[in-house]
Amino acid sequence: MAIARFGRQAKRSYGFCVKMTAVAVMGLCFIFIWSFFSSSSSVASQRSTFGEFAEPVSANWKVTESETQSHKKEPSKDQVSEEGKKSKFKSDLEERDKKRVNGSQSLVSLDEHKKDEERSAGSDDKELQKEDGEEEQEVEVNEKEEEGVDGEGKPNEESEGDGELVDGDQEAVENVEDESGGSKSRGRKAKKIGPLFDPKAHYSWKLCSTRSKHNYIPCIDIERASGRLQSYRHHERSCPKTPPMCLVPLPQEEYGTPVKWPESKLKILYKNVAHPKLAAFVNSQGWVVESGEYLTFPPNQTELKGGIMHYLESIEEMVPDIEWGKNIRIVLEIGYTDSSFAATLLEKDVLTLTLGLKDDLADLAQVALERGFPTVVSHLWNRRLPFPSGVFDAIHCGECRVLWHSNGGKLLLEMNRLLRPGGYFILSTQHDSIEIEEAMSTLTASICWNILAHKTDEIGEVGVKIYQKPESNDIYELRRKKHPPLCKENENPDATWDVPIKTCLDTIPSAIEQRGNEWPAEWPKRLDTFPEWINDREKLIADTEHWKAIVDKSYLTRMDMDWSNIRNIMDMKAINGGFAAALTQQNVWVMNVVRMHAPDTLPIIFERGLIGIYHDWCESFGTYPRSYDLLHADHLFSRLKNRCKQPVAIVVEMDRLLRPGGWAILRDKVEILDPLEGIFRSLHWEIRITYNQDKEGIMCVQKTRWRP
Repeated sequence: MAIARFGRQAKRSYGFCVKMTAVAVMGLCFIFIWSFFSSSSSVASQRSTFGEFAEPVSANWKVTESETQSHKKEPSKDQVSEEGKKSKFKSDLEERDKKRVNGSQSLVSLDEHKKDEERSAGSDDKELQKEDGEEEQEVEVNEKEEEGVDGEGKPNEESEGDGELVDGDQEAVENVEDESGGSKSRGRKAKKIGPLFDPKAHYSWKLCSTRSKHNYIPCIDIERASGRLQSYRHHERSCPKTPPMCLVPLPQEEYGTPVKWPESKLKILYKNVAHPKLAAFVNSQGWVVESGEYLTFPPNQTELKGGIMHYLESIEEMVPDIEWGKNIRIVLEIGYTDSSFAATLLEKDVLTLTLGLKDDLADLAQVALERGFPTVVSHLWNRRLPFPSGVFDAIHCGECRVLWHSNGGKLLLEMNRLLRPGGYFILSTQHDSIEIEEAMSTLTASICWNILAHKTDEIGEVGVKIYQKPESNDIYELRRKKHPPLCKENENPDATWDVPIKTCLDTIPSAIEQRGNEWPAEWPKRLDTFPEWINDREKLIADTEHWKAIVDKSYLTRMDMDWSNIRNIMDMKAINGGFAAALTQQNVWVMNVVRMHAPDTLPIIFERGLIGIYHDWCESFGTYPRSYDLLHADHLFSRLKNRCKQPVAIVVEMDRLLRPGGWAILRDKVEILDPLEGIFRSLHWEIRITYNQDKEGIMCVQKTRWRP
């Protein structure tokens, strides 16, 4: 009877609620039993291998403050009861995170990392918010790149001798391209495209069969099957349509370990910079001597008679305001040959960036890099140089062979753009014709450069002219002929990537909050002095302290690197120059690379007395192979957001840039570092250190001499 009565009640309106209540009670019992027997200690932060992480996380090394606060909810009773169980795993967690890989030491402890990151958490949050806003702009760039055109709408030239991907890797690359192609149909918000690297891809490498052989610079050397040898170089930067996927060979003679700094100032291994034209050039010069297996550079020897010290002292005598190393800190040198100018000024705390012109068949820029001097390789023709406006304290053209007055003087207008207001243009020549001198006088007068000194040195037998750029716009209004005209207000003087040289004069900043209104502080105060035009100075201070802690506690002490072998360093994703600033006390120089389509922080880097350059990592960098001893990439790959068609080509470029035995330090998401580790292993690089925390990781790798 009772059963029948219950059946009749179930058919009533409230019978359904009774059934659902019973199901819910049974479900809760099952969850409680399952959670009781499950281990609560298996959290992601305890895993020590990169492959175990797949979820995308913040680009911070540590979970940001806002994220941390969002997870700090009131703990439930079950969570409180589990605290005792979790605490016993704390020591195991720290020990696993200090795990040694390949016999190398771990990085700083968890507590030390937390202190470092908490110090700059606010700074990192602002950086992420600012950079995350780049995605809409990067979508537009994707559209241009997938159409196979460069910045001027012209098809890029194809490359020969590129390597190939086998065993399914080509298919992986094509899949990425197909997914990237969806950016055209996306709205204003870009959605996640997929992993940057295919974790299942297999790579097989071959050597580049290029005409330039071991000196191959992809965006400068033409690699066509037809054409004469002497015309294999571009007049302008022009990259192959498909990024090179081959490895640049080593010199025919076995590559030798570079001479350490500071000995490299006086001698380098000849075979490391071998070039067909170099031998004949060396035999005709007095400032460089072939001595056995070395090229030696006698002190104070230069092309100039009387020596480089006499030359520099005479410049200071002509213009006393030029105080090397104090008033003058950053100098751009155009096409000088023997590097004596940069070498001598370095002893006076002047950082000279040499622009090696690639039409120099002796490839002397490579010699300067091997000696340990900051050098980039570029052309000076129709396009702007990849530097901001008004950042160089002085520009020097010694033994100058540049025809500044030709083509309407546009090359000199480019120098005017690069010079800071009140900056100096130093020009020295031995054989200046009357026609050239008259043309230069007319041109410099039209742009209101004041000639401070014009003297022919009897000892050096060289004529030296020192010009100064105006410090205000008033003098421009006094010109009778308004030619060249002032640039329009909508002209951006800092737009440089594939931008033609403008035949106009940029206006000079007049307000105190504008960059360039005042001369920077003397070095070394300049490094940590932030003028009025720099916003959020607290952020820069925190960034400096953040990188100083990382460099001092990790990079210099716990990376197992011999820093005596490190001289040339590149920060592949510089922001405010904090990493370079932390290394100013070391015997190194840092090339700060600010990515295109990222917030423009390069003027801040120059203002601090450091050097840098704009670059798009979807293309090759303008330098010789084997130029750098250390590459530093802090969240470079995670910021690319699949913008490049073949991200693995950036790793190939890293192999080209780095010297055998050189190092690379990468900080990024674990989901990116995991496949990167496999790519480096396929290149036979040695994985020295891996470390992860909160799904963020760091990897230190060393390039070997392996070639396929």
